[in-house]
Amino acid sequence: MPELPEVETYRRFIDEIAVGQTIAAVQVNDAHVLATPEDQLRAGLVGRTITGTSRLGKNCFVELDNGQVLVLHFGMTGDIGAYRDEPDAPRFTRVALHLDDSGLRLAFIDPRKFGRIRLAESAAAHQAAKKIGPDALAITAAELQAKISRRKTLLKPLLLDQGITAGLGNWIVDEVLFQAKIHPERLGASLSSTEFKALHAAIQLVLTTAIAHEANYKYFPKRFLIHAREWDDSATPGSDAHTFCPRHPKVKIEKYYVGGRATYLCPKCQPAPALVPAAQAAGG
Repeated sequence: MPELPEVETYRRFIDEIAVGQTIAAVQVNDAHVLATPEDQLRAGLVGRTITGTSRLGKNCFVELDNGQVLVLHFGMTGDIGAYRDEPDAPRFTRVALHLDDSGLRLAFIDPRKFGRIRLAESAAAHQAAKKIGPDALAITAAELQAKISRRKTLLKPLLLDQGITAGLGNWIVDEVLFQAKIHPERLGASLSSTEFKALHAAIQLVLTTAIAHEANYKYFPKRFLIHAREWDDSATPGSDAHTFCPRHPKVKIEKYYVGGRATYLCPKCQPAPALVPAAQAAGG
C-alpha cells in the first residue's frame, strides 16, 4: 500500500514532468477510480495548466491555474507513470492526462482500483471535507501531544488515525514506535512529555529516511525494524538475523495483532504496559 513516503516520491515525479504543462485531454480507461463525474472532471481539467504540486499525508494534489486541485489518492496499489505512445502505456493505467507541451501522458495506475481521483476547490477544502489532520511531517511535538495526551486509547490505533495526523500507515507506525522505544499498546494518556518528544523525533526520522530512499525498503538502515518483517531479508541476506532486534541480536522480534493490524515489536526495547481494564483501553 502506498504510504506517505511513496506518495511524496510520486509527487516529486509529477512535479518534475508536469508542472508548467497544459492538459490537452483526459483519457479515462476505467471510470471506477473517479470520485468526480467524468464529464465534470474533463471540463475541469482540459485547457488548465498545472502550476505546482503538494501533498497531505497520503493525498497528492496537482495544482491548477484556476486555484483548484486534482486530488490523487492511491488506495492499496496505486502508482504514477508516464509514457508517450499508447502501446507503451503501463499496465492497469486507469486514467491518463495528455500533456500538451511535452507530448507525455501522465498515467494513474491502479491494479486493484481502490484509488480515487477527484477535483477539489483547494487542498485546504479537501482537508476540511475529509477531516484530515496535519501532515505527519509537519505536525509539531506539542501538537502531537495535545491531540493524544488525553486519549485513553491504544497508541497504535491513535497514530493510524488520519484525523489525528495524516500519512502514518501500518509499517510506519511499527517503525516509529520501535525507534521511540514505546509499546504499541500503551495508552495515549500514559505517555510522558519526554516520550512524546521521542515519538515526534521518531516520526521525522522514519519518514525522512524513507523519502530519502524513495521508499525502497531494502536500502533502509540495518537498525530499522522493517527488516524484521517476514518479507524482507535484505539487511541480512541468506540468514534469519533480520528477525532479531538490531539493538539486541539475541532478542526475537515478536509479531501479533493490535487493533486488528499485524504488529511487530521488540519485547526488550518496547516493554509491555501494565494491564488496564478493557473498558478503559477501549475508551478515548
